Amino acid sequence: MDYKVYPAPLGGTIAAIPSKSDVHRLLICAALSDKRTEIFCPAVSEDITATARCLTALGAEIQYSGGVFSVLPIREVPENPTLDCGESGSTLRFMLPVAAAICERASFIGRGRLPERPIGDLRTAMEAHGAHFSADRLPFAVSGGLSGGAFSLPGNVSSQYITGLLLALPTVGGGEVRLTTPLQSASYVEMTKRAMGKFGVNVNGLAVSGSYRSPGAVIAEGDWSNAAFFIIAGASVTGLDPASPQGDRVIFENLARLDRGECVDLTDTPDMLPALAVYAAMHRGGSFTGIERLRIKESDRIMTVKNMINSLGGAARDHGERFTVEPQPLTGGRCDSASDHRIAMAAAIGASLGTHTSVICGGECVNKSYPGFWEDFRLLGGRFDVL
Repeated sequence: MDYKVYPAPLGGTIAAIPSKSDVHRLLICAALSDKRTEIFCPAVSEDITATARCLTALGAEIQYSGGVFSVLPIREVPENPTLDCGESGSTLRFMLPVAAAICERASFIGRGRLPERPIGDLRTAMEAHGAHFSADRLPFAVSGGLSGGAFSLPGNVSSQYITGLLLALPTVGGGEVRLTTPLQSASYVEMTKRAMGKFGVNVNGLAVSGSYRSPGAVIAEGDWSNAAFFIIAGASVTGLDPASPQGDRVIFENLARLDRGECVDLTDTPDMLPALAVYAAMHRGGSFTGIERLRIKESDRIMTVKNMINSLGGAARDHGERFTVEPQPLTGGRCDSASDHRIAMAAAIGASLGTHTSVICGGECVNKSYPGFWEDFRLLGGRFDVL
């Protein structure tokens, strides 16, 4: 669907939605635990649904009602389950080690750009511990099981690989992840360690010991990543923990850096680029580094951020390892979301701050992470029609 967005200032207050990054982890911990867990999660996205669906395929009983997930842990894994990861990279990379650890064979499928997204280093680490992959890319089956011990991984490719292995290790007697290069996106690994800690697992550095024990009930954190889009427009978002391990909690610090004319290093928070690029265009411009991993997201997010800013009347440039946005206020235009939820949300904010009507193509892709985005956009003063 295409969304016609009219210039309109945004303001007011909304509540943060649950962090899908946190909910992925809590669901997996609950499904591997010793007894029922209730997870307070007042909103659900397509990516969260994908993880719940995969855990159900492995034998967990998961119900969602009244803003709460009720999770009965896996007791018996069905023979050769099929795990449908949808378009969720987190789901695929988290569930690969988990499934290999608890069943003899599991099949994986996915859609959209997911079959193109890399898993090479994770596959190599898993194969060194007994797993066998039937193909190089989705769809494929994983068989042979997974042993514990020490796994070697680069730290600068995807923190999701590390998270997947950490989540699986308590089911195979423990072990550790040894990094061959410095860790990037460290905040996401800290989120994993925090979630596992709530379920009684000890993670010392990247060494794991203990087993999952349900705390009975947990509350998902508010999502700093999606809140950032409304924050850059001047709205207030409640329910965000300033002490959260989520990397995107530094949104206010990064806005201050842009206001001071400093280059912003996004090594730990690359997904913040779409929102910050819109803010930069409407203020003093901006320069960003640490963004190379954005080329392998739901879209080539460096290219699509550039196209988004330029199509709305701004001026953005990709210099390879550096990305710049000129201080050129957005006027409006026609923007292709490239089926990327973060591009669609950033474009909506940019269009609302512009001077002329804009059209955002494929705006329904926000459902991947924030199904209520357009409703909250309207509550804060945004004006749009669905074409």
